[in-house]
Amino acid sequence: MDFGNILSFLEKLSENNNREWFNEHKAEYTQLKNEFENFIQQLIPKVNEIDPSIGLLEAKDCVFRIYRDVRFSKNKAPYKNHFGAYISNSGRKSKFAGYYLHIQPGESFIAAGAYSPEPEILKEIRFEILDNLKSFKSIIDTNEFKKYFNGIIGESLKTAPKGFPKDFEGLELIKFKSFEVIHSLENKALQLPDNEEYILKVMGIAQPYNNFFNKVIAHTINEE
Repeated sequence: MDFGNILSFLEKLSENNNREWFNEHKAEYTQLKNEFENFIQQLIPKVNEIDPSIGLLEAKDCVFRIYRDVRFSKNKAPYKNHFGAYISNSGRKSKFAGYYLHIQPGESFIAAGAYSPEPEILKEIRFEILDNLKSFKSIIDTNEFKKYFNGIIGESLKTAPKGFPKDFEGLELIKFKSFEVIHSLENKALQLPDNEEYILKVMGIAQPYNNFFNKVIAHTINEE
């Protein structure tokens, strides 16, 4: 899929983020939204081949709305300036680690990992890293992983989490409160004929990382 038209629309929306302009261009938005959903629908079974844990989802369960909730935000712009979809077990509202595709002019990316996990899940992830540091590092320290993902970028504690040893070799890893990694996508890459193949390649590299978290998450959810 050539994302050029979506990128062009989003650039114009960013400059005209108001209801009047959006309503005037609603037909264009609807067409582009349908194209994006169709792309995600075609992508899902291919991602499922890489990671069978996600199941065969519907695009409508993965794609985020463009409308912003401005009730508690200082930014009152009514629309998001990006298209996004989260392919994960049970879709965009999932507790599981998954694959997020973000389309935004100059700021597109693919993300993976456990994003802001709930407190009980976060605690169990930290214990899993504590008990299996070598296994976790064997995923994030590979040359291929580091080539495509430049480290974990989630928010982190300043000191050791309560109940965890301060002298633990992997202390910096268990300080994280969120475990996302991202791979940036240039505008021109999104307009190449093989962009789907490239997106799938990056998601495939992220699969072992997601799998590490999802084993913990599945066990924790089943224990609830």
